[in-house]
Amino acid sequence: MGAIPDSPLGKATAYADAYDPGLLFAVERAPQREALGLGLELPFRGADQWTAWELSWLDAAGKPQVAVATFAVPCESPRIVESKSVKLYLTALNNVRFDDRGALAAMLARDLTAATGAAVSVSVVPPSSYAAFARDEVPGICIDDLPLGTSRDEPDAAMLAAGRDTAGETLYTRLFRSVCPVTGQPDYATVAIAYRGPRIDRAALLAYLVSFRRHAGFHEHCVERIFVDVDHACRPEALAVHARFTRRGGVDISPFRSNSAEFSSASAPTFVQ
Repeated sequence: MGAIPDSPLGKATAYADAYDPGLLFAVERAPQREALGLGLELPFRGADQWTAWELSWLDAAGKPQVAVATFAVPCESPRIVESKSVKLYLTALNNVRFDDRGALAAMLARDLTAATGAAVSVSVVPPSSYAAFARDEVPGICIDDLPLGTSRDEPDAAMLAAGRDTAGETLYTRLFRSVCPVTGQPDYATVAIAYRGPRIDRAALLAYLVSFRRHAGFHEHCVERIFVDVDHACRPEALAVHARFTRRGGVDISPFRSNSAEFSSASAPTFVQ
């Protein structure tokens, strides 16, 4: 396993035009989880849901094909794959021939499984089915119009608060931004938090989430930090966090973490009455 400085991030790029699974750069989850006090027994379940919008290859006759690929990396995997390396890996397939979409999907699943250390599910969706990717409005209560109050340059669980009465609700913001831990490029997301338990102070939650604006962290690690901080500070009986990051370089990642079957990540976590 390489160190982050050895990754293709932040460097001039030569694009390959031949299949090469070695382009996938894996990053261990353990160091970031250890910083959150997490061990092998995780307090949540979920997956990192990827959408690659610009997949292209050649069919058996050499005719270009296009599709959208989706893959889900289980949160139990020991490793993630760095996003730019995934883009380089997929771009290298532009002039590679496959008998059909099924053969391509099987190869993607095999390579991503090997890179992450856990079974990755893959779908390759043709243009005729692109309508399936239309995203509805996030269900729940938007907290973006609340006054921000005191903000900080780094997230701190002490910013969060919960009352004595209880609630079951989904709160979300479209104002989330973090930055790539190597290049400093901004990453924008809609973050939804569904919970059941002591009522979370919405203004405090917004201030906490906005404080990630200068925070350097991979998408997956940001979501796990939010989950751990909210869980520790607010003590909900059930909790789910889902971040829909906007695409960059044709790929988006939407990590989902939950400790209860009450929540679904189909679009955004929603409290089930």
